[in-house]
Parts: sequence; C-alpha cells; structure tokens
Amino acid sequence: MNELTPELLALSARADAALARALPAETQPPHALHRAMRYAVLGGGKRLRPLLVYATGLAFGASLDRLDSSAVAVEVIHAYSLVHDDLPAMDDDELRRGRPTCHVAFGEAMAILAGDALQALAFEVLAADTALAADAPAHLDMLRTLAAACGSHGMAGGQALDLAAVGQRLDAVELERMHAYKTGALIRASVRLGAIAAGRHDADTLAALDRYGHAIGLAFQIRDDLLDIEGATAELGKTAGKDVAANKPTYPAILGVEASRRELAALTASALGAIAPLAARAGHLADLARFVAQRAS
Repeated sequence: MNELTPELLALSARADAALARALPAETQPPHALHRAMRYAVLGGGKRLRPLLVYATGLAFGASLDRLDSSAVAVEVIHAYSLVHDDLPAMDDDELRRGRPTCHVAFGEAMAILAGDALQALAFEVLAADTALAADAPAHLDMLRTLAAACGSHGMAGGQALDLAAVGQRLDAVELERMHAYKTGALIRASVRLGAIAAGRHDADTLAALDRYGHAIGLAFQIRDDLLDIEGATAELGKTAGKDVAANKPTYPAILGVEASRRELAALTASALGAIAPLAARAGHLADLARFVAQRAS
C-alpha cells in the first residue's frame, strides 16, 4: 500500500490538531521564532512517528487522549531534526515538503533557534502530561526513551556518522549502524512510547516491538534511498538525486538497487513477523509497515 488507510489518515489529522495546540501562537513574542517553529512543524509530512505512537498504544488498549503528548513529542523532535539537517553546515538543502526549508524562509540563525526551541518543547509537552503522572516510573521511562533517541546513540550520533561518511565507502554493517541511529532511533522510540503509555512494560512485548521498530526504521531509509534515485522532486517534496550528487553512502550505492529491494522486502517481513502474535490488534502497525515499504514520497 502506497497510501495511508482512512483510519490512519484520521489519526494523522488528530496529530496535526494536537501539534497546532501544543505549538506557541505566532501572536506571542518572540513572534519570528514562533512563526519559524510553526512553519517547521505544520508544513505537511507523513506523521509516521505519531502514527506509530497511536497504532502501538491502540493495540494495547490505550485511549487516544493518553497518547497525544507522546505523538506530539516525537513529531516535534522529528521536525527539529529536519530543520537542523537542512542547514548549510549539515545537508545544505533548500526544499522540504515542497516548500523552502526553514533556514531559507527565516534565516539560518532563526532556524537554529527554532530547532533548539522545538527540542525543548517536546520534553515540556511530554513532561506536562498529567494523565501519565499517576505512574511516575513509567513517565520517567518515557522521558528517558525520548532523550536517548535524540542523543549520541540516536539522531545526533547518526548525523555525526553521516557527516563523517560523505565520500567514504561504508560496508553494510556500518551503513546499518548509521541509519539505526539517525532514522531508526526515533522510530523505535515512537513504538516504545505508545506501548509504555498503554501500560505495557513486560520485556518480551517491548523486545518484539523494538524488533518491529528496528525493521521499519531501516526499511524507511532504504525506501528513501530508492526514491532519491527513482523519484522526482515534485513528487518527493525535496530535492531528488541529492544524496548521489553529494556522494553520500546509500543502500543502492553499497548493496545495489535490486539487493536493496530484496533487503526492503526482508525487513518488511521481519516487522510483520515481530507483531504477528498481536493478531488483529496489530492491524494499524501492519499497515504502517507496508506503507513504509511502498510509499511513493
């Protein structure tokens, strides 16, 4: 499936509404910073990470109200990471989701500040959720989970490995490590947050969900790499062919296109296998795994 189901689209709309409420209003000072923050977050996107929070939490019986803060937090972190990734010192991109990137629209300094403020906002939103406060150890675990996904063994570490790898020839293990940090860490965290918010703390369940998250995180990156060489800028909403032009290590460059497609299929099968014991309760998670592998943008 290369499109989200109606049920997932409804959850995506819920995430959009929750994000709009959580972000500071443009009418509040500092106005330029708040405009940049809202621009970075509300300018479209697949909302995959909030959908993973909702899908996992619903599989274990959580109410949507109990999942909103985690859904907002992971998407705000994702948006901050894109703002910083697009900066001239990083990936130096001028197009994101079909619009000028944040630093193009607001200036480099304001984009840096917007990213900083978004990261702080994510933890503020999650920490302030009174519905989670009754179980303090679980609430703390959720905050720790989100923090770990952002740090040196998460997105920041993955970006550091990515920068160091430009022009280098990585092997498949090194490439997987880089993307397990840069892309996969927040995806795995999204799944775990949904489970913990639903009251699931048992090791076997969390391990199975981590296998699912790990598989779709890598699958997401492989699909991204394939789209970078097969897609068009208008369809992708970002500059097509940029990774190849920048001589960055990608799955097609290292494994080859056909081998990358086979690995994508194997990862999708692994993700579906990890959640198979949940049977019908995992319907949304299964749909998301297939969407990640087949999406057109």
